[in-house]
Amino acid sequence: MKYVVQFRKRYMIIFVMLIGLFCGYAQEYKSNDTTVQQPNIVLIYADDLGIGLLGHEGQKIIKTPHIDQLAREGMRFTQAYSNMLCAPARASLITGLHDSHEQGFEITPGTLYKKISTGELSQAQIENMVNSALTPIPDNQLFLGQVAQEAGYKTVQIGKLEWGFSTTDYQMKRHGWDYYYGYLDHVRAHGFYPPFLFEKGKLVHIEGNTLANCGKSGEPEIPENYKERKLMDGKVQYSQDLFMNKALNFIGTNKNRPFFLYFPTQLPHGPVAIPKVHEDFLNDDRLTPIEKEYASMVKMLDDNVGQIMQRLKELKIDDNTLIIFTADNGHEIYYAQEGRVEKPYSNIKTGKRFDDVEHKYYSHLSGDVFDGNGGRAGMKRSNLQGGIQVPLIIKCPVKIEAGRTSHKLIANYDILATVAELVGFSGPVNTDGISFYNELIGQNLGEEHEFVVYSSYTGPTLITNEGWKIRTDLDKDVFELFYLPNDFKEAKDLSKEHPQKLQELKSQLLDACEGDFRNGHFRNNGSILKVTKAGK
Repeated sequence: MKYVVQFRKRYMIIFVMLIGLFCGYAQEYKSNDTTVQQPNIVLIYADDLGIGLLGHEGQKIIKTPHIDQLAREGMRFTQAYSNMLCAPARASLITGLHDSHEQGFEITPGTLYKKISTGELSQAQIENMVNSALTPIPDNQLFLGQVAQEAGYKTVQIGKLEWGFSTTDYQMKRHGWDYYYGYLDHVRAHGFYPPFLFEKGKLVHIEGNTLANCGKSGEPEIPENYKERKLMDGKVQYSQDLFMNKALNFIGTNKNRPFFLYFPTQLPHGPVAIPKVHEDFLNDDRLTPIEKEYASMVKMLDDNVGQIMQRLKELKIDDNTLIIFTADNGHEIYYAQEGRVEKPYSNIKTGKRFDDVEHKYYSHLSGDVFDGNGGRAGMKRSNLQGGIQVPLIIKCPVKIEAGRTSHKLIANYDILATVAELVGFSGPVNTDGISFYNELIGQNLGEEHEFVVYSSYTGPTLITNEGWKIRTDLDKDVFELFYLPNDFKEAKDLSKEHPQKLQELKSQLLDACEGDFRNGHFRNNGSILKVTKAGK
């Protein structure tokens, strides 16, 4: 489906006052009496990675030793949030803005670049259509790549590019990327065998990959879809392998200068596709064949994290590289199969559909063998914890004490402000985000969120610094209240017990949505951005 959330002008203004730390390309900073160069940054952005899929978060079946090592050697955040869906999550990350303003993020149709394979349109025609349809970017609009680029960093983005669903070379460059390689649209990124990708504005053909849909197979697991997935004609080069080669090469060729590598991987977004089942699962009788393949996708993501960490170590730049590992949204099931776990999500014993109000989704009720949301209610697209609470791990040996756990309230739209302070960006950062740099270095100073806010398919939600949460289902006129420190599963609605708190948070949420709760209803925030051959 095609959705639009339009750009929002920034309201919250954060003036980042820098006192010499991380200023300029060649500048240095001091830590523990040791002078080191301005730190490199690697941001690994997993796709649909439920927090419960990681070993250190309680995963029982899939071992994730490299990501677990990252948590042991770095800092783990227990109250990190992101949007409930791919496109707004990536837009919030890149702009530092939340997605419940009256105007938000323009999101284009996601099937445009497929028309190159079908011969309907050329790359130039598609880019002209998209650029003409989008609102011109204001000169003072700030982006994640831009803050590093203007601070002297070499910036690169590799993988599932930008917020989608279709973007252009102009957008990529304006957002601050010196180099990029990957998909310019998110629908094609649902397949792992693309016939072409894009590299710094140029279309690059991938030899041996011939399928217009990039090898995307069907769901759920039925004989026809299994056969389609296993048929490898036209599927030679796996996109994640291509991306890893580019990422590792970039690190090597830029080892002697500050760099910012943004790596939005496809993994483990489905439909399921993997060159081979990982040896950990070959003889695991707990899993169906498709569950083994899905587990192998998570395992490949962990292996890729290990490869990046190893490359940094080999080049002896690991001590001066800050690694951020997080995800765009909560868990999603791509291994549905009759009698096992079913979509639309239903109670596997009773067959009753989950409505996420009277009957909330839980893994043990759905039959999810992986418990991908770690026991939380809800899934991707939901404003329940399973849809918006994400893993966040940050490692930088020189500045961040190993093994720390932070309970600070963090939004994905804080990352831009944090990176800006880290790299020494000299301009104002006018976003909804707040830098948590001081938290990283162990100083309990600086501004904090009173609350964070996100949209969803049913309406907005707000989580306070104290742990209170109000969530909505606007179509059902539902406003639920939870106290997360005592109820992370959102099992007990406290709205009747605490009517004053409900009204307080309801008022705050309405203000955050600029006077209309529907601004936090994803399907009602704006109309579909129409892209025509005339670009209108």
